[in-house]
Formats: sequence, C-alpha cells, structure tokens
Amino acid sequence: MDLTDADEGFQASTNPAMKYYGQAKAHYQFYMDKITPHVKERWIGLGVMIAVFVLRIVMSQGWYVVCYALGIYLLSQFLAFLTPKFDMTLQQDEDNKELEAGERASEFRPFIRRLPEFKFWNNAFKATSGSLIATLFSFTDIPVYWPILLAYFILLFILTMRRQIQHMIKYKYIPLDIGKKKYTAHK
Repeated sequence: MDLTDADEGFQASTNPAMKYYGQAKAHYQFYMDKITPHVKERWIGLGVMIAVFVLRIVMSQGWYVVCYALGIYLLSQFLAFLTPKFDMTLQQDEDNKELEAGERASEFRPFIRRLPEFKFWNNAFKATSGSLIATLFSFTDIPVYWPILLAYFILLFILTMRRQIQHMIKYKYIPLDIGKKKYTAHK
C-alpha cells in the first residue's frame, strides 16, 4: 500500500458525505443481492411502479417529455436485452468456413444477451424511479403536444421491433424462454 492509497482511505473516512455515500451504496448492494433470485416479484414490482408512473402522467396531464424519455430509454434497454452479445454475422461466416473445410460445428452455442435480465430490470427500475421523482418538480413539465410524441414513439417502436424480429428470423434465435422445453431432474 502506497501513501496515496492510505491518504484516500483517510479522506473517505473523515468526509461525512463520502462516508454516507459508501454506506448508502453498501445498503443498496445488500438489497440488490437479496432480491436477485426473485425474478417474478421484481418484474411485478417494476410493472406496478410503471403503472403508478403512467397513472401520475394521466391524472396530472403533464410531464409528457419525461414519459417519452422514459419510453425511449426502456425501448433501448429492451432491444439490448433481445440482442445477442456476439455478432451473428461473424458466427455465420465462421460456420460457413467450417462447412467449406469439411468440418461441422457440433458444439452447442447458447444465447448470450447483450444486456442480462437483472441489469435490464435494474436499469428500468432506476429510470422509472428517476422519472417518478422528475414528476415532483414543475420545471421538468415542459409543455408539448403529446399526440405527436405518442405517434412518434409508436412508429419508432414498430420500426425497431420489426428490424429486431427480422434479425431473429434471419439468424434463427429466440431470445425469450417462451415455448422452450424445461427439463426437470428425475428422483
């Protein structure tokens, strides 16, 4: 340990803001570790939180830009969740080279997401929480004609999902567990 490491540790322990930040971060990580295995409960909680946010937007008839920004962010996170981590075009080129050389790739290649499920949920939770907090301040309520934002979001959603579905069909992968067989251990 050199002198700068000891000096930084000393400053962090004497600075009350840094000490509080470190404690808050440790508490946050503790609770994130506890709720990680509860997948259904996490997503139900996020759904309730988004429903409360939408109810807040509808009842107050404001904060449409905040709602639009949240929608765009959640859409980008969802696309990262559906997208494979590795480029399928490179994998297909490797498979074609192996077939041309007379070797058949028989190894199982699992679907690995660009954005794992827990990070997707965590990012969505943080963004929804931030959006709910933003609706508490009047300066974030920017006047805008909301039907245009809604139409643009729907168009953006349709175009991006169409492209994603075409990619899934072209490279023959299913990113969701819907319809997949589940195997159980026999006793």
